[in-house]
Amino acid sequence: MYKMIALDMDGTLLNSQKKISKATLEAINKAFNAGKEVVLCTGRCIPELQEYIEQIKDLRYIIGISGALVYDLKEKKEIYINKIPENQVDIIFDAIEGVDVLPHILSEKSLVQKGQMENMEYYGMGAYKSLFEKVATPVDNIAEYSIKNKVDVLKLNLYHAFQEDREKTRKKLEKENFVMVNAEKTSLEISAAGTTKGTGLAKLCDYLGIDLSEVISVGDADNDLDVLSKAGLAVAMGNANDNVKKICDVTVRDCDHNGCGEAIEKYLLSE
Repeated sequence: MYKMIALDMDGTLLNSQKKISKATLEAINKAFNAGKEVVLCTGRCIPELQEYIEQIKDLRYIIGISGALVYDLKEKKEIYINKIPENQVDIIFDAIEGVDVLPHILSEKSLVQKGQMENMEYYGMGAYKSLFEKVATPVDNIAEYSIKNKVDVLKLNLYHAFQEDREKTRKKLEKENFVMVNAEKTSLEISAAGTTKGTGLAKLCDYLGIDLSEVISVGDADNDLDVLSKAGLAVAMGNANDNVKKICDVTVRDCDHNGCGEAIEKYLLSE
């Protein structure tokens, strides 16, 4: 019997309009009422999730920032945290000096370089512009700000203008002890060593006394591969890429047709 379902956000729980459909929300509430645990497992930080936290009234646990943070909303406490060491943050900023890139720090806040949010389409992140305008904190010099204010950098996203620049940055940093994942069209997501959504899920399961075999994970992209491989049942969205579909046990409808609701009804609540 499955006790928990971990849902990726973008391309999974959220539809193309970055919304949770009514049908999906109804399935989530049905799962909570049945005593199941529904968890968000996402690359986003807490401020970027506030709109959805308000919609999912019984939501308690979040695996955020690609597994660097496991958070209990009810107790308002960190269950697990894994930050990038300060010296490694310096190495990343040195690597992008002179590169046409929009850096984005995810911590307790969502930090971006002042003046760059207006050009998010240029950096391949146009779909997230309204979100950034709502929740991101612009700072004058993001590198200096992070050092001066001793920011706990849990993830550093680098939104490049061009794919070839992303690959150059990745090559510069490949000898460092980072977790690096290509995302979106031109983004490079950098986390501390050992940070994956799968690690976050394992930490949460340890905390709750739930075996990983009792968990369903649902995703669509390469940054979901690790958590999908650790779960008892791996579910691919209909819009998932081929890498995801290849390793998953089953496939459901896409994010615009209540795929997450199907996963909940068919696999979490069917027993």
